Amino acid sequence: MIDRARLLGKLDELDGYLSELRAIAPATLEHYKATEKKRACERLLQLMVQAVIDACGVLVTGLRLGLPGQEDDLFEKLAQRGVISPGTAALLRQMRGPRNLLVHEYGRINDELLFDAVHRRLGDFEAVKRELLATLRRV
Repeated sequence: MIDRARLLGKLDELDGYLSELRAIAPATLEHYKATEKKRACERLLQLMVQAVIDACGVLVTGLRLGLPGQEDDLFEKLAQRGVISPGTAALLRQMRGPRNLLVHEYGRINDELLFDAVHRRLGDFEAVKRELLATLRRV
């Protein structure tokens, strides 16, 4: 049985982070590179990806899809069972990469890519959220 309250809580966290990021997102790359803006954007992106990963974990557990060995397993298990589309699973795997860089290897962050993500990829998070909510309505 899916812990609906926990899943909705994670998706609500995601909404909050998205709103915060949209509110502080600098208009130009030059403004983005200001340390405080960059760090705030990086942290919010990291938290957004983690909220999505956590939401996927709630679904995998609630649907009894087995114990994942790695985060990628979450996405594969959900895609194999038709809970999320293969495209969404691929998107989630892509999201993990920048999050891991933000958490573990600050020296290798590409400011241009993250700035682009802030301005062009936030809709991806909303698409994932919609798909997870659709799953919650179905089960």
